[in-house]
Amino acid sequence: MSLEALNERVKTDLSYLAYGGPNWVRPLNHPDGHVYDVVIVGGGQSGLGAAFGLLRERVSNILVIDENTEGLEGPWETYARMVTLRTPKHLTSIDLGIPSLTFRSWWEAQVGLEGWEALVKIPRGDWMNYLRWYRKILNLPVINEVKLKLIEPAEGGIHRLHVERAGISSSPLLARKVILATGIQGGGEWHVPPLIADNLPRHLYAHTSEAIDFEALMGKKVAVLGGGASAFDNANFALSEGVAEAHVFVRRKEIPRINPIRQMEVSGMIEHFPALSDADKYAAIAHFFKHNQPPTNDTFERAASWSGFNVHLNAPWLDVEAIGEGALVTTPQGTYHFDFLIISTGLLTDPALRPELRLIETHIARWGDRYKAPEELANPVLDAHPYLSPGFAFLSRTEEGQKQLDGLFTFSYSALISCGISASALSGMRYGIPKLVTTVTDQLFLDDREEILKNFFAYRDTEFIGEWTK
Repeated sequence: MSLEALNERVKTDLSYLAYGGPNWVRPLNHPDGHVYDVVIVGGGQSGLGAAFGLLRERVSNILVIDENTEGLEGPWETYARMVTLRTPKHLTSIDLGIPSLTFRSWWEAQVGLEGWEALVKIPRGDWMNYLRWYRKILNLPVINEVKLKLIEPAEGGIHRLHVERAGISSSPLLARKVILATGIQGGGEWHVPPLIADNLPRHLYAHTSEAIDFEALMGKKVAVLGGGASAFDNANFALSEGVAEAHVFVRRKEIPRINPIRQMEVSGMIEHFPALSDADKYAAIAHFFKHNQPPTNDTFERAASWSGFNVHLNAPWLDVEAIGEGALVTTPQGTYHFDFLIISTGLLTDPALRPELRLIETHIARWGDRYKAPEELANPVLDAHPYLSPGFAFLSRTEEGQKQLDGLFTFSYSALISCGISASALSGMRYGIPKLVTTVTDQLFLDDREEILKNFFAYRDTEFIGEWTK
């Protein structure tokens, strides 16, 4: 099957499902302009999947905005530096159960069944090309280079989204519902330890989430701080780009070996996580954080094949300082000199860290507000996560504050404790997107229930026109 033939098959499959039927949501008029039923912030895989889910439910007055240029949404061709995805190739995601929309169908249309059988893991660049195809074949309403700056609390059930278009302030977007599909960093910020941020000039280090000029590092010596998968991805990438030495520093005595996601994928835990009690949710994610995500075997083998690759175990950084043109790093094993530092210390999640939420974040309930964890599990990093509904809606600390949060959703990594990995990993999206869409559309329905019920009770259109005569 060719890609052109697959495109026709997608259109046929969707027509059999009556995709694209009439929008059922009552339109709202506003003196300040058009009111969208839903605005999705983020045009990566989460935002695209959410948009398709809403369109399947005949909610078509929607808009997806993304701050990046078209084709560069998400991390895949910016700061993601793994060779392949870590997710097993057979797991489906944003196709939402439509076989012709799966990555496998797209892949086989180009390389055939034998090509699929030969594929071990999905190459990172090919996944991005699949997302570009997905957006195009579904004709999703995405506009690029639009950055959300501020969410103004709802007034009359309508949120104002203050945005910049190509760096210039623009008229606010009006929306009844807002979905923050802003990816792994969308619930907080990437974390650089103060030890580094406070002691080194900015040109000597970069977080893995940032653009790094590897060409300028050719032949030089770099250190990578962190023991998770991303640290090894970056070490391997740096060496493949010509870095002479890449040293990975892990504070643990061993490299992480267990990936809890693999167990979650087969146990029902991903799809049914929201049904757990708060105590079980907290304990499960505390365990998840304890293990971290290990490097894939193929990534480690690639990195280890380079003569300049080194791993330092049980080696937390005790001190860093700028020395000449580089940085001096002190660990329990000794002191090392590097030309550049790559920081792979993950992120912190807290609505207070998001500038677009600054008018409403004080109302957003955190896990620390709703659940007191046992002392042996309590973790301020977990406690700062927003406490969400099973459908990814923000909840308020007070009844008064809820009025300002109604209609706001976060389908991002910040949903981890409340909803599991269903918004933060490809293996969970097939379960998370339907929950999100159901909650959003239920809200839209209940917002208009008086009008809907009035029209229902007043309905008098004749359907049966037969006559009975003897």
